[in-house]
Amino acid sequence: MLKFAICDDNVNILDKLEKMLESIFTKNNFDASVVFTASTTKDMLDFVSQNKVDVIMLDINLKSNKNGLHLAEAIRKFNKDSYLIFTTGHLEYIMYAYRFKTFDYLAKPITYDRLEETIIRLFEDVNGQPKRYIKIDNKNTIVDASEIEYIKRDGMKLIFHTASRDYDSYSSFAKIQNTLPKNYKRCHKSCIANLSQIKDVEPVSGIITFKDESTCEIGPKYKSDLMEVLKDYGDFE
Repeated sequence: MLKFAICDDNVNILDKLEKMLESIFTKNNFDASVVFTASTTKDMLDFVSQNKVDVIMLDINLKSNKNGLHLAEAIRKFNKDSYLIFTTGHLEYIMYAYRFKTFDYLAKPITYDRLEETIIRLFEDVNGQPKRYIKIDNKNTIVDASEIEYIKRDGMKLIFHTASRDYDSYSSFAKIQNTLPKNYKRCHKSCIANLSQIKDVEPVSGIITFKDESTCEIGPKYKSDLMEVLKDYGDFE
């Protein structure tokens, strides 16, 4: 799921943007949600510095000692990857906004159609980045690749396990393996592990323990190659 956060000092606009976004997500079957809204730069900065957010919408002309551009500069110091979308009625700021790896710039008043166009392009961009996000199914269900601990085959389905929940899809390893980041490695005929999420490996018993204490088996066929690759990810000798 893509997590959105919005900052605007006008609470009416804030509420309108949130409702429009949720409507766009539902209409287009996008796996996304507005997880936070703020009317001050402090509240927004506090939240995004402590929580993972994929898309941040910032009003530039905030009634504060820091405007949206200052806020973007502060966010980029610890978050290089989130999509930034600026909103403002002051078009003269547009050239400054793109200094912060801005995805789009929306002039106020923001219409539903213009916002929808931006969100559709954003999802198209996300789907074109297999190393960061994994598209689970044909319903635009998207999961951050870094959060998946392992992918397990269960009959005709694949289970994408994260610490917070499981996602399932009617697919196969053959269809997804070329879309996965390099840190994903086959460890069993029925399991692909995210090496970056491994906490411990027991070569003798053939058990991998992940950071959330979930486990999966190591198949004899994959053991030697897996242990060789794991040398780059920690002390798993």
